[in-house]
Amino acid sequence: MAARWTVAGIAAVVAGVAVGAPSAYAADTVVSKGRAVAASAGSAARAVDGKTSTRWTTSGRGTQWLRVDLGAMSAVSRVRLSWGSAFARVYRLETSADGNTWAPLYATSTGDGRTDDIAGLQGSARFVRLTATPRGAKGLALGELEVFGHRTESAPVPVPVPATRADLGTDIAMQIVSSAENSSLDWRAQYQYIEDIGDGRGYTGGIVGFCSGTGDMLEVVEAYTAAAPGNVLAKYLPALRSVNGTASHAGLGAAFVADWKSAATDPAFRKAQDDERDRVYFNPAIAQAKADGLRALGQFAYFDALVMHGPGNDASSFGGIRKAALAKAKSPAQGGDETAYLNAFLDARVAAMRTEEAHSDTSRVDTAQRVFLAAGNLDLRVPLSWKVYGDPYTITA
Repeated sequence: MAARWTVAGIAAVVAGVAVGAPSAYAADTVVSKGRAVAASAGSAARAVDGKTSTRWTTSGRGTQWLRVDLGAMSAVSRVRLSWGSAFARVYRLETSADGNTWAPLYATSTGDGRTDDIAGLQGSARFVRLTATPRGAKGLALGELEVFGHRTESAPVPVPVPATRADLGTDIAMQIVSSAENSSLDWRAQYQYIEDIGDGRGYTGGIVGFCSGTGDMLEVVEAYTAAAPGNVLAKYLPALRSVNGTASHAGLGAAFVADWKSAATDPAFRKAQDDERDRVYFNPAIAQAKADGLRALGQFAYFDALVMHGPGNDASSFGGIRKAALAKAKSPAQGGDETAYLNAFLDARVAAMRTEEAHSDTSRVDTAQRVFLAAGNLDLRVPLSWKVYGDPYTITA
């Protein structure tokens, strides 16, 4: 299966959170200092008081979040995190226009506890949220979360998309993904799937390939344990936190594999996988695609790319692929032709796939997505017929 939460960031347009050209402002300033802030635990205000000597702190190994309200829509060009000795290797930054719908902005699995100065961001949002997993039992210590940018009067208004546009359905999306990931349309049989595919990301498991080395497998088990304390996977949480960001199986192994498969019969575990898929991959992909003016086929192309490549700004991540496409063609939201833009996106996607041996077979694009595009089926209307790795598939209803 695929990988997630690789090192890099992603600028996104989601529910009014927009990406544009590089800021024309030569010297953006801190727009987060003294703003309203909330957190899952601890004294959140200490993270935005302008003093690195005062810290937002948490205890324990559980994933924590910190959210700052910038007070108005603001262009975001840079974020600086001043960590203390208790830091997160794995964390992500997200943006929102309303505090409800969130888009990925940046993610890493190699934080080193120093000052992380993340520049080159191109977004606009009112809210910025940090979600971080402590590297140890001491929790987190963050001296300051500084968001740099400048105020804007309002969020950019997306170009209207016709009301008759068909949106991507989860079931069709998952069947097409499963044809490539599992050589089967029966995606619901994949809750129990788990193996190490040798891509350096530890175990890959579940319906979209959550990885033990990239954070999302840990989040699935944490959510499962919150819903069903004492489940068969709860005892592996310390090991999952320890191996996060690595390819290690330490503390996991055959027993973990067997218990993962056993847990797949539990509706609470299946729901935890569904929720993680929707929160991290499906919903952000669909919202980004809608903001770019894309119909169901484009929404699927984004979802499939985000599942395989993860969020990020480097050339092999979703954000980098989208950036490369926008350099070649305008999106429909920018007044461009939808087919031309999707061809540019798929070209960039294929180029990214060919940089990794595990993903070098590009038939999931060449004999699937391009087939739908060549047929002009931008709404992904059934029946759908395609091939992956030479095997034929059809969805009739």
